[in-house]
Amino acid sequence: MFTTVRSVSEKTQPGALPLDLFAAIDSLKKSLNAVVLAHYYQEPDIQDVADYIGDSLQLARAAAQTDASVIVFAGVHFMAETAKILNPDKLVLLPDLDAGCSLADTCPPSEFAAFKRAHPGHLVISYINCSAEIKAMSDIICTSSNAVKIVQQIPQDQPIIFAPDRNLGRYVMQQTGRDMVLWQGSCIVHETFSEKKIVQLKITHPESEIIAHPECEEPVLRHANYIGSTAALLKYCQESSSQEFIVATEPGIIHQMQKAAPHKTFIPAPPENNCNCNECPFMRLNTLEKLYLAMKNQAPEITMDEEIRLLAWRPIQRMLEMSV
Repeated sequence: MFTTVRSVSEKTQPGALPLDLFAAIDSLKKSLNAVVLAHYYQEPDIQDVADYIGDSLQLARAAAQTDASVIVFAGVHFMAETAKILNPDKLVLLPDLDAGCSLADTCPPSEFAAFKRAHPGHLVISYINCSAEIKAMSDIICTSSNAVKIVQQIPQDQPIIFAPDRNLGRYVMQQTGRDMVLWQGSCIVHETFSEKKIVQLKITHPESEIIAHPECEEPVLRHANYIGSTAALLKYCQESSSQEFIVATEPGIIHQMQKAAPHKTFIPAPPENNCNCNECPFMRLNTLEKLYLAMKNQAPEITMDEEIRLLAWRPIQRMLEMSV
């Protein structure tokens, strides 16, 4: 809605690509004073070329602290929007504008505005996986890393709306004992894992631990030995004495897990169907080629209305202050 696309020249044709994309991207970083921020769910090549890899909270902090002139966000649309909200004077690039988010799409702004009006007096805590418009209607933003910590800081007598992920909201309610009004959104990746197939994997690999992201459905979480954000799952598998893990989140994180603990085995949790539905189709739209072209052409660029940006900036800042 608030994104504009600067025209991409004919030089974006594949034939114009350099033979060594890693070296070309490194050169562009230096000439543009650019930083590449990448989410753990990106393809391995992008993770390897990134200056900073993290989950949503880590990337929000990195975006807030960078002194680069150009931010290239290898992630999805709401992440690049967040970087722009925090850096209005910087050029923020997203390699593929179609890299959206199924969870963010489940929360249309007009419907959420009506939902908010139907619950007057409620504090709105929104998961960062939402559009700038939803952030602008929120009081505090959270991530899976800090959602429990943030809710624990809210007075007990203050009613709360939690949006847009019902699974994360339910998990936070269980961890905090708070009753919250949940927006009924979900992630197509985290709701697709098969409880039956995970149990079958556990039978085949009895020494393995099941680790899961709190966006997963409740039946999957019941089997988990550990539940945490993407960054927390990465840390846990390094510190655990177990040698084998069934990983119930987007399998892009396994690249970092294997680098951090090469002597351990990581098995991606299977989806219900015989497909690659456990991979986020939006995250995977970004490629090393598109990242290079975005830097070369300085497009597509993320822009937004200044009024929306300022409204969205406040709850993000509050999150960062409450997450120290």
